[in-house]
Amino acid sequence: MSVRIVALVGSLRAGSTNRQLAEAAAKLAPAGSEVAILDGLGELPFYNEDIDVEGTVPAIATELRQAVAQADAVLLFSPEYNGTMPAVLKNAIDWLSRPYGAGAISGKPVAVLGTAFGQYGGVWAQDAARKAAGVAGGNVLEDVKLSIPGSVTRFAETHPVDDAEVAAQLTALLGQVHAAVSA
Repeated sequence: MSVRIVALVGSLRAGSTNRQLAEAAAKLAPAGSEVAILDGLGELPFYNEDIDVEGTVPAIATELRQAVAQADAVLLFSPEYNGTMPAVLKNAIDWLSRPYGAGAISGKPVAVLGTAFGQYGGVWAQDAARKAAGVAGGNVLEDVKLSIPGSVTRFAETHPVDDAEVAAQLTALLGQVHAAVSA
């Protein structure tokens, strides 16, 4: 069974360490799995029911929904902005939650991970993302976590895929996501 995992990155910054972590996940995906990073979250308009009507849904929102609907699982990569997840990630979750009870994320295994400059690696943001994804209908894998602190210094000269500890942790996490899909 081939497992397709979609990755959404909550940082739009060029050189984002969370983007690099997602790239590492794509490289370290276990045999039989593929991690595809979805781009374009910065172009996604803020969720508004007035534009979420057949015939007026923005193309980027339709593409996001289709990509997640076709995936077997979702990875949410979240930095921490002012103690919570970035608006771009929350907005993507909002689009994926509709229509209520039947959104593209409904029932999908969802794992939240990330890296942040602070000493806890963005755990508040990741907890907020888990909560939002669960309310949106995702099957949040509560025990599948990875929070990497000190991102600015830890990855200043090393890509996460080249950090042996991070690569091992990420490989284990991806194995858990794969197993959740196969269960």
